[in-house]
Amino acid sequence: MRRHLSKFFHYPIGFNLSNSFPLKCDVSSFCAANSIRQGLFGGHLNECATRALATTSCASVSEDLPKDNSVSDMLVDSFGRLHTYLRISVTERCNLRCQYCMPAEGVELTPSPQILTKTEILRLANLFVSSGVTKIRLTGGEPTVRKDIEDICLELSNLKGLRTLSMTTNGIALTRKLPRLKDCGLTSLNISVDTLVPAKFEFMTRRRGHEKVMNSINAAIDLGFNPVKVNCVVMRGFNDDEICDFVELTWDKPIDIRFIEFMPFDGNVWNVKKLVPYLEMLDTVMKQFPSLKRDQDHPTDTAKNFTIDGHEGRVSFITSMTEHFCAGCNRLRLLADGNFKVCLFGPSEVSLRDPLRCGAEDHELREIIGAAVKKKKASHAGMFDIAKTANRPMIHIGG
Repeated sequence: MRRHLSKFFHYPIGFNLSNSFPLKCDVSSFCAANSIRQGLFGGHLNECATRALATTSCASVSEDLPKDNSVSDMLVDSFGRLHTYLRISVTERCNLRCQYCMPAEGVELTPSPQILTKTEILRLANLFVSSGVTKIRLTGGEPTVRKDIEDICLELSNLKGLRTLSMTTNGIALTRKLPRLKDCGLTSLNISVDTLVPAKFEFMTRRRGHEKVMNSINAAIDLGFNPVKVNCVVMRGFNDDEICDFVELTWDKPIDIRFIEFMPFDGNVWNVKKLVPYLEMLDTVMKQFPSLKRDQDHPTDTAKNFTIDGHEGRVSFITSMTEHFCAGCNRLRLLADGNFKVCLFGPSEVSLRDPLRCGAEDHELREIIGAAVKKKKASHAGMFDIAKTANRPMIHIGG
């Protein structure tokens, strides 16, 4: 099997597997972040934001280390990062057409026969969980448009060793499906909405449905999901004036509002001028909510988490562009077409569907997965290089 592995790897022309470099997160990440601060803020940082940053703390990395030998070497990359979180895109189809996710003309979808079946998803998911993955997130496209999504949830939730089964959804069709999804083992939920203004929602998504999304958030709260994570991609000139309005949602509801920096993907016409950097968003929130305090984050958290005195929920920032968190990355991605991706922003992929359908046994699939994980780089290339690198639209990769 070893001599045939290369045929399943798909790399863009000119991609060099030898470009991996030593991990120097403590120094290089700090220097890069500081350079961005200087460039975007002219070297000045609001006093309140500085105070909030000064309270930053992280849990010990040792807390995430396995307590036994149940974790396979398949999940450990060449920098020692342990990958216990798998994101599975169950479909490329979506009932919205968000501008940051796909171009106006849409994208060519993978033909249905090439999409992973429920049986194939479960076979691969079991392989990952039996090797040490403890969290699975279902994404899309829009996962709720898949007809067998409840059955997938039910069978995934029964996998021995899986602790968390999550879903990221746009909320359009969620309200009527959520009770059944919870009964089928769904334990946590992220709902994406980028504006509280219905007209702006229709402009951004090229569809109607703002009220349905807000109803889904309330339905999730009523069903006991705590917190309900609300994802908001912040874009200058579109919704950056709503940041504090979103924060208000956390006052009397268990909502974790997560502000996400605008990221470049194929077809979404990314421009650095549209990017509202983390420190600017933080400054905006601190001016209106001066009691904002940094939580203790786990080393593998994608978000920088904050609380506000008197608020039931919390506020988080996902800073992929200006302060990446690659050093603590524990995430892997299985795309709807069966391709396996070790980095959201990396162009390299390897097919698991093809060997699976050719009769590969579990140990052969583990070998393919492990080889891909070992090739994972120390960090992504930076937002300007990412913007110039061929990658897939977000609708293909999975949110």
